[in-house]
Amino acid sequence: MAGDVDIARVAAVLADRGRARMLLVLGDGRALPASVLAAEAGVAASTASAHLGRLTDAGLLRVERHGRHRYFRLAGPGVAELVEALARHAPPAPVRSLREGTRAEALRAARTCYDHLAGRLGVELMAALLDRGALEGGDGRFHPEAAAADHLAAPGRDVDYRLTDAGAALLAELGAGVAGNGRRPLVRYCVDWSEQRHHLAGAVGATLARRLFELGWLRRADRGRAVHVTPAGAEGLRRTFGIEAAARRP
Repeated sequence: MAGDVDIARVAAVLADRGRARMLLVLGDGRALPASVLAAEAGVAASTASAHLGRLTDAGLLRVERHGRHRYFRLAGPGVAELVEALARHAPPAPVRSLREGTRAEALRAARTCYDHLAGRLGVELMAALLDRGALEGGDGRFHPEAAAADHLAAPGRDVDYRLTDAGAALLAELGAGVAGNGRRPLVRYCVDWSEQRHHLAGAVGATLARRLFELGWLRRADRGRAVHVTPAGAEGLRRTFGIEAAARRP
């Protein structure tokens, strides 16, 4: 007979800065080799191997083999939700250089949360969809004082956002139409850790993010989870959603 859940076992795996850094780096849903994760965590290859073994054994990562090489990614969206929930309660890391400050600001401006957009761009995109009647059922804001809704204990489930007919038409026109017969919920949300507002997740959030990358409106930073708006993206976001976003040239 199984007893109550053993939170301490998972917490022990996370209670190392190197392992925590690896989870954060993988938070955008990518699969990365051990060498890259070692560099991001600032540890030796042997230490990275031990860390990745513990994370995999704990069910937080899964391994994919491509020829002789092994790549690691988050075990699923539930792990990404766990990382985001911890980030909302964690103090910010100290910034010790101009470079670290630049990267931290870029992360808060726009990033990926597993397979959807987060940061200021993510919450502004959700707000724009609500303003245009593409979504309904909430106001896009996190209300921690709410007695019966919007609790961190059930992120993405307790506020009942719905995609409207107008929203489906808008997404289809953009080339981001989503069928409603999949196993994944059509509309979910996360409480954004840096903005403390809702950003769009679920099938709609993932499809929309993928389409913005396909259109060349967004590009990934060379390292990390940050996302940059391209000049074409600045114009497209303004025209389509009324979002004013500063472009960053390569």
